[in-house]
Amino acid sequence: MTTRSRHPQGRKPVTDHAAIERVAFALFEERGFEATTVDAIAEAAGIGRRTLFRYYPSKNDIPWGQFDASLADLARSLDAMPRDIPVREAVHRAVLAFNRFDDAALPQHRQRMTLLLRTPALQAHSTLRYRQWREVIARYVAGRYGLAPADLLPRMVGQVSLALALSAYEQWLEQEGRSLEELLDEALAGLRAYLAEPGR
Repeated sequence: MTTRSRHPQGRKPVTDHAAIERVAFALFEERGFEATTVDAIAEAAGIGRRTLFRYYPSKNDIPWGQFDASLADLARSLDAMPRDIPVREAVHRAVLAFNRFDDAALPQHRQRMTLLLRTPALQAHSTLRYRQWREVIARYVAGRYGLAPADLLPRMVGQVSLALALSAYEQWLEQEGRSLEELLDEALAGLRAYLAEPGR
């Protein structure tokens, strides 16, 4: 009795987040998100189911990539902003930096955001991730004003910043002629309406 290799066509197993994402995104595009199983992703990646779960706790986490690490980068970016610039400018700059990608990475990022914004099965999970993002913004704003993150102003800036960024992303997915950074820059200018007082 013989056994079939678990790595199709001698494919070497992949063991990093980016490679797993590429395999998963290809399957999502081919089969649809809901029809793609964790077992199918693991098999295509040449790894075991348990190994896959060491990188991503669930299938729903794969489109988010290394989001926790990205949030830590966002928090560091905000903390590194000069204290003499208005809060609206600091948030604007940090969110732009958070969403800046090399040209080569943009096609996969477009696929990622299409999944996140247009896949009903991901919406509940996305709500949790968006809350984490808003909390990073709120903590920074609270620190600048001597407030608690749950106070109205920090909470509002987190909500508004997210809404502005998502609006830019929706436009980007619909209009390929405009750059993501250009759209985000334009959208985030809306923070001025909420933080219009001098020094904010």
